[in-house]
Parts: sequence; structure tokens; C-alpha cells
Amino acid sequence: MNLPIVAIIGRPNVGKSTLFNRIISKRDAIVDDTPGITRDRKYAEAEWVNVRFALVDTGGYVIKSRDTIDHGVTRQAVLAMEEADLVIFVVDCTSGITDVDGELARLLRKSRKPWILVVNKVDNKKRLLESTEFVQLGLGDPAMISAAGGRGIGDLLSLIVGKLDRPVEKGSGASNDRAVKLAIVGRPNVGKSTFINTMLGEERLLVTEIPGTTRDPIDVRIRFQNHDFLLIDTAGLRRRSRVKENVEYYSTLRTRESIERCDVACVFMDGTEGLTQQDLRIIQTVTEMKKGILLAVNKWDLVQGIRERTKAWANMLDEKLQAFRFIPVVTISSKTKLRVNKILDSAFRIDTERKKRIGSPELNRFLEELNRRYQPPAIQGKRVRILYCTQVNVNPPRIAFFCNHPHLIKESYKNFLENQIRSRFGFEGVVITLSFRRK
Repeated sequence: MNLPIVAIIGRPNVGKSTLFNRIISKRDAIVDDTPGITRDRKYAEAEWVNVRFALVDTGGYVIKSRDTIDHGVTRQAVLAMEEADLVIFVVDCTSGITDVDGELARLLRKSRKPWILVVNKVDNKKRLLESTEFVQLGLGDPAMISAAGGRGIGDLLSLIVGKLDRPVEKGSGASNDRAVKLAIVGRPNVGKSTFINTMLGEERLLVTEIPGTTRDPIDVRIRFQNHDFLLIDTAGLRRRSRVKENVEYYSTLRTRESIERCDVACVFMDGTEGLTQQDLRIIQTVTEMKKGILLAVNKWDLVQGIRERTKAWANMLDEKLQAFRFIPVVTISSKTKLRVNKILDSAFRIDTERKKRIGSPELNRFLEELNRRYQPPAIQGKRVRILYCTQVNVNPPRIAFFCNHPHLIKESYKNFLENQIRSRFGFEGVVITLSFRRK
């Protein structure tokens, strides 16, 4: 929507995510006392006095660290600073000026970006007096706030709006609600963030070999072949018994919330490891939520050409996914860009199928043909007759069948009926709900 970008930067644990949540009035970013929780750039739309802007939360900036994740998080913070129209530099009044604060102040002055120095955790008069030392950073008079308590937030927002060169009025540039919301889900370290970076052609998300790098769900808008998509990168889903830390618990919770709000979920699997029980659990979770679904076997560049492996995958999918034969499978490589475009092609097609409505006359002609060929079996000496059907809902589709003895219809016949519907009308990658009612 071409909104001005306001980036929040600072060292770890100064309250950046708390401020982010306070400004957007949502508990969107995960907040914890442990330093280094936020890792990727997280965007959200904010508004104050009818002026809209894009707010960016970043991970904690660190110096002189050899840790792979620390290095990646710091790079993400620098990238956020480079793209920002305005930088909010957050410091912590309880710890005074640190070397990292001094380094960030130097980078800000060198960047020549407009900035606002914000001293956080100013909860009382004593801390208010102590906060005057931050003038030594050479960034002008600081704004004193308490992100957790809400103190000074209104004044800070007025400062932000006043410093934006290109404010966007509320209501201008309407949001595109027609974008297909595609959640990228799967176990840790199967290549979800790499896929999104590949589609964007830039290092938008932090990628490492360390499982569990992504923690917050990250929304990224993209336009592909004249269609709009909202890609939702999610934290890897582990077995519940392995989720021990608070942060990982909340990451898992946010991933499930992301599945709830998506139109289509793409379940990523590791082509070098085979189909695991956790993969099957994730597929089950998505189908229980009645979302559109497709499967992506990633890292296929390491599998293709090895006949035994490709054959093993074909056998695994055929054996373990018998109940999910309606789900399309794409073999890709996020790293080499092999067939990555097929993910978006398939997602758009599945989203269209979810919204498809079959007219009642067409459905009942199908039912009449089916009744002539395959009558439901008699149960307890009673003949079951399905008299009429109609599609009562879309997105996801729901079809109601009216009959004389709905409680006598066996699960096997319901499965048969669903397969016949798919054979005639499609619904690839779509969970269909069949309901049976008394006529």
C-alpha cells in the first residue's frame, strides 16, 4: 500500500516488541524477558490521528558476536533501518548508556535518516531524572515512555506523525483484501523461510541451519502473475512433548493461529528425510481446520536423480496419504528455485476451488445418476434413500444431503460419496464437509 515505514531498533531486551504491540494495539509480537526473542523484521499497519504508516519491529542489535543467529538478527535490523523513512531508536533507562547504544547512535547519524530517540521503562519520577543522561548520545532530546504501562505513547505517536514526509491519510489506498492468504507451515528447518526469500528475491527473513530460527509469524505481501498473495511464514511445529520453553510454546500457538486465518496452507516437508509422523500430524491439523492444503517436498535437488529415493517417496505418499489423496503434491527446491512458482500457482487454484459453488440442479442430476448405479446399503432391514442435496456453504464447501434415515449412513458410504463428488466436480486440495439431514 506504499505506506511510509517506521522502524523500531535498539539492543536486545529494551522493550521494542512491547512498544510495537502497544502502538498497533495488538499482542502481535512475542514478548518475553529472555533477550533475543524477536529475530525477523515484523511489519504491521499503524494509525494515529487518521494518518497511517507501516511499523516494523526488529530483533536486538548486537556487536562483536560470533553467534550465527545474532549476526543474522543484527543484519535484519540494519536492513530495516536502511528501508525506513523514520527510525525509532529505543534505549533502556534502567541500564544507562551501553556500547551498543553508542554504536547505534553513530550508525543513525551516519545514515542521515530522520530519527526519534525513545527512552523506555520510565515508570516514575526518579527514572525520569535518570533518563536525561541519554542526551549524551547526541541525538537530541529523547521521548520518555513506558511501553508496558502506556505512559507517553500518545506524545510519541504525535512525534512520529509529525516527522513523516509522506503521511498517508486513513481511507486512502484501500487495503487489498482479495489477496490469497497462504501459510507456509511444517517442521523446523524444512526451508519455509528460504522459500519466501526466494519468492521475494531478497533476504527478507532470517535463515540459518539452526532449527527453530523463526519464532514470530511474519506476513509478506507479494504479487505473482496478476494475483495478490499474503505469504505467512511460521515457526516450525514440533511434537507437543518437545515444546518446553515458554517462547517455543507461544511460537507454536501463533503458528496455529496463522493456520486459522489463512485460506490455504502449504505443508513443507524435507525431501532428504522422508515423510515423518510429525508431517502427518501437521497435515491432520490443517485438514481439521478445513483449510485449503497442498504439500511441498522441499530440497528435491538433493533427491532427484537418485532413483531409489524418488521411488521411496512415491511409495510413502501412496501408502501414508491414502485418506488425503485430494491434496496436490509439488516437489521443489527453495534453494535452487526448482518449481517454486508452482506453489503459488497451486495455492491460487485451491483458493478458487474453495470458493466454488455447484448449483443444486447440477448436484441433483449427479445424485440421481449415482442412485441409479449405487444404492446405499440397507441397514437393520431399512432401506436408506437420499432424496435431495444442495451446497449450503463455500470457503470451505459444505454439501447437505436430505434422506429418510441419516443416522444409518455408514462412514464407508460417506467416503464413497465424497470420492464421487471429487471425481465429478474437482475440489482439489479442498476439505469438503458432507452433512446428512432428515427429509
